Amino acid sequence: MAKQQFELEYHFNTSAKVLFPRLSTADGLNEWFADRVKVDGQNYIFHWDKEEREAVLKTIKPLKTVRFHWTDDDEDDTYFEFNLSVTELTDDLALTIIDYAEPDEIDEMTEIWNAQISDLKRILGA
Repeated sequence: MAKQQFELEYHFNTSAKVLFPRLSTADGLNEWFADRVKVDGQNYIFHWDKEEREAVLKTIKPLKTVRFHWTDDDEDDTYFEFNLSVTELTDDLALTIIDYAEPDEIDEMTEIWNAQISDLKRILGA
């Protein structure tokens, strides 16, 4: 079964200059996304407990977008991406996450992202 794209949006009371490094650098991702992150060129190695996964940085647009592709993912057109934008109505910073999962795993992945973003918000105080 093919993976399906899904999007999640979270609002932050902070600036892109504060949030973006936490989405794009090893030190920043290490704070909330994984237990440990190593970077070797365009390759990011993420460690959680005893699990390790490697992703390739595909796109980076400073203060806007970061896109990764898991190297162990057979589907070349899948990725996970962080996009930052300012909402017109409230002037809040919106973080949109684009990810892919099997249709029956989207709810579980949404819960995982919600927990991780909760950690990120706690760290930022946002």
